[in-house]
Amino acid sequence: MNEIWNTSLIYTPSLISCCDLCNLEQSVREIEQSGIGMLHVDILDGHFSPSMPLGLDTVRQLRGRTDLFFDCHVMVTEQDYFINELLDIGVEQIVFHAESEPHIDGMLNRIHAAGVKAGVALKPATPLSTVEYVLDKCDTVLLMLINPGYAFVKGEKQVDYGARKIRELRKMIRERGLATKIEIDGRVSAENVRDYGKEDVDLFVVGSTCVRKGHLKEDFDKLHQLRSEILGGNQK
Repeated sequence: MNEIWNTSLIYTPSLISCCDLCNLEQSVREIEQSGIGMLHVDILDGHFSPSMPLGLDTVRQLRGRTDLFFDCHVMVTEQDYFINELLDIGVEQIVFHAESEPHIDGMLNRIHAAGVKAGVALKPATPLSTVEYVLDKCDTVLLMLINPGYAFVKGEKQVDYGARKIRELRKMIRERGLATKIEIDGRVSAENVRDYGKEDVDLFVVGSTCVRKGHLKEDFDKLHQLRSEILGGNQK
């Protein structure tokens, strides 16, 4: 299941946005059949982010029923319990928020020690300087393009400075010769994939903006075609 990590322009569908939570296993099977190898699993506590649609027990049950790469985004105030549980469940990547973690370096070390990929997520207004000294330890830096947990708010849209932040992070990574991946989340659209898929962003968290529940195969076919157009002959 780790083969997906070494490909370019990866779609990581948001479980809570793309799946029917009353028929979760069926939705995940549809995602698998659509040629997707990664699943974005949001873990929320209702405090750091004002929603809590998915429990850890559900993630544990699902882990035993699919071989998809679990890309977990932890949006919580107290991280230790949730990260311990995810490590025990056996996920492939854990990305936690810098804003609620007092020991960013230590948490990255802790996740890596368990043999799991580790990354740091930044809310829109959190500066890139937050990860400057740990960038070499990050498998991924996730940039939120909207405020986490506020997708339901009417009028909430991607921040105007998103493109600048993405490209400044890419420059930091290139200048230091790192393999750190950039992931973007928050109303990611087909236009975002076109704008950033060639050389700026590695992982795109796709949800209701470009994938409709009940039309997963049809919409993922369109995204696969877009990926082919962007990458051309470089399909790895």
